[in-house]
Amino acid sequence: MAEPSMEKIVSLCKRRGFIYPGSEIYGGLSGTWDFGPLGVELKNNVKALWWRMFVQEREDMHGVDAAILMNAKAWEASGHVEGFQDPLVECKKCKRRFRADQVEKECPECGGSFGAVRQFNMMFKTEVGATDGVAATTYLRPETAGGIFVNFKNVVDSQHPKLPFGIAQIGKAFRNEIAPRDFIFRVRELEQMEIEYFVKPADWQTHFEAWKGEVYRYLDAVGISRELVHELEVPDGERAHYSERTIDFEFDFPFGRKELYGLAYRTDFDLKAHAAASGVDLSYLDEETKERFVPHVIEPSFGLERTVLALLLSAYTEDEMGGETRTYLKLNRAVAPVKVAVFPLLKNKPELVKKAREVYTILKKMMPQTMWDDNGNIGKRYRRQDEIGTPYCVTIDFDTLQDDTVTLRDRDTGKQERLPIGKLLEKLAS
Repeated sequence: MAEPSMEKIVSLCKRRGFIYPGSEIYGGLSGTWDFGPLGVELKNNVKALWWRMFVQEREDMHGVDAAILMNAKAWEASGHVEGFQDPLVECKKCKRRFRADQVEKECPECGGSFGAVRQFNMMFKTEVGATDGVAATTYLRPETAGGIFVNFKNVVDSQHPKLPFGIAQIGKAFRNEIAPRDFIFRVRELEQMEIEYFVKPADWQTHFEAWKGEVYRYLDAVGISRELVHELEVPDGERAHYSERTIDFEFDFPFGRKELYGLAYRTDFDLKAHAAASGVDLSYLDEETKERFVPHVIEPSFGLERTVLALLLSAYTEDEMGGETRTYLKLNRAVAPVKVAVFPLLKNKPELVKKAREVYTILKKMMPQTMWDDNGNIGKRYRRQDEIGTPYCVTIDFDTLQDDTVTLRDRDTGKQERLPIGKLLEKLAS
């Protein structure tokens, strides 16, 4: 079985409608990508699985959807205005800019020498309102965590949660990357799935270990290979300014072992910083002990685009079927963009098309991610559905007209079985 290359993944994504280059007809825009019809279904399935596991199935979690634009003072308090920076160098010859920690002594484009290293703030700055000036300046958020922390008091006052509890959010974040690269791995517009889990200070280690286990549970559920995931304990001096302990969960991408998820112990840095800057008390009152204190925070952070990329790489499979090389995505049914495809054996036979449409309508009502496919011969349809990761294909043929049975084909094995239409839903749900 061949290892997937980035070229193969990028080609499949463009060809099958998963991911397109951003603004492609205008020559593109570096660091931006558009999710196509199948890509948006895959992405939404990944988000829905995360939300169900970490919010809807738990009693200690509360979801929010905070605004992308926030008062600039929030980003000053969090340290992002001063500290959200990467080292930048510029080639003296061609003027190309690079991250200093990602290049050698010479420019990789022209061989020229670099100028002095300087710090580059990655936040996108914008203006709010009809007037210009410092008072109207704000930023596109560089992370979703900020909106969670500034809503801590709102959640406590409205929901009255008992510690430990979490606040979860899925949303866009924006980073003016110096050198976006590696497809959707490092981009300027990204989506994060983040949790801030508030705990008693003395209990942080217990909850940190528990959330480490939850990260692996999600990896298994979404279908990312554990064999390709490795833990990295981030050493002192390399952690974010708010973190006292961080574990990076790294994935073996074709371009190297890189960060997939992060798990950080943020102490009480954020709540104290926002309380000091805003003048609002962000402490927590334990109703049982009557003790008032500032909770500490465990933060599991999941990047959506990186999840999708790791998922595609984990699922990409090449094998031989019928004497031919076959490419397919071995996606978990929970995240597959199409759950089942329905075919009429021949599209020029009205009676077959009519019956197939009946079956399609039945399945579509119960499983919205059902696809109709009558393009090309059956073999080509199977290969096309395999390549987009569809777990099952249902074929309506002349026997169906006689006995109401259909052929159900399994993606992974290629095996086919005959079963009554009435048992299709039961089989597909098993």
